[in-house]
Amino acid sequence: MASSIHDLARHLNISIGTVSRALNGRADVNAETRQRVLEAARKLNYSPNHSGRNLRRGTTHAVAFMLQPHPGDQQYGEPFFIPFLTGLQATLAECGLDLIIVMGAPADYQQERLRRVVETRRADAVVLAWTRREDDRIDYLSKAGFPFATLGRSRSGDDSYPSLDLDFEKAGADAVDRLVARGHRRIAAIRPSLDLNFGYLFLEGYCKALRRHGIEVDPGLIVDGFINEAGGYAVTPQVMRSKDPPTAIIFNNDSMALGGCKALAEMGIKPGHDVAVIVIVDTPLCRYFSPALTGFRPSLDPMGRRLGEILLASLPAFAGAKGPEIIREVWPLELVARDSD
Repeated sequence: MASSIHDLARHLNISIGTVSRALNGRADVNAETRQRVLEAARKLNYSPNHSGRNLRRGTTHAVAFMLQPHPGDQQYGEPFFIPFLTGLQATLAECGLDLIIVMGAPADYQQERLRRVVETRRADAVVLAWTRREDDRIDYLSKAGFPFATLGRSRSGDDSYPSLDLDFEKAGADAVDRLVARGHRRIAAIRPSLDLNFGYLFLEGYCKALRRHGIEVDPGLIVDGFINEAGGYAVTPQVMRSKDPPTAIIFNNDSMALGGCKALAEMGIKPGHDVAVIVIVDTPLCRYFSPALTGFRPSLDPMGRRLGEILLASLPAFAGAKGPEIIREVWPLELVARDSD
């Protein structure tokens, strides 16, 4: 069992204050005493209690990641967020910081959880995901002057906060280019609802590419749905029952794609044979579907590590000699060609 600072003081027969100063490298403790304290700490498996010290210093040595799972029985996000969070934690740990996950759903409840994190100083900084086109959380943190970074972009705020996003606009355009090159002219786009900004970016790339190829954008081939399997299952039949149905579908989410492919199969339409399918963003789920789904893959662990670096670069305590800087990056997605298109 780990010892406390009181155990160390009793074992060495010196005051708690002397032990504390020795452990923190204070100059008013002589070298011999400091060595005795450090050796005893190792021998007794001393485990420091950071909470009191952190309260006095006004720091927590923690970063809060605000995660909003989708309501319902299908919890979106694990294939995407787990490797991303693994990378983020690795970078933070190198600087002695812990990563804490703050869950909040629906959106108004997450806003309340975020407010509590800020007002009670439960973390030194926040990372936001699922950025909206207009995001109240970004406005709140900017106004409060609380350090944060975002996984994703938004129209809210300005360029005064760090961010990392995927290039959904280019992926949407590249998907259209790939399908047009294979002879498709009726291409549907299925994206998440909830005002998520990456859905808008994807749609912008999709529409620009269609127009570049001289193909008119058909609003009847664009639908929104819940960002889970049930959402894809519910909305895919809408586009397939149109007067002039698509010969290809681009899904802006892997879970929606799986639900959509199940709906296609139940309609007697074989994905990869009767209709081409491309997914943005690819996860391991797509690899094991039949047919294996062509998709655009993100580098999740490296993204997490890089967002950690971007956040730390904005914090004075970790920024280094050149001082804090605001870094905003957009990363490409890698096409993984499989059997579905």
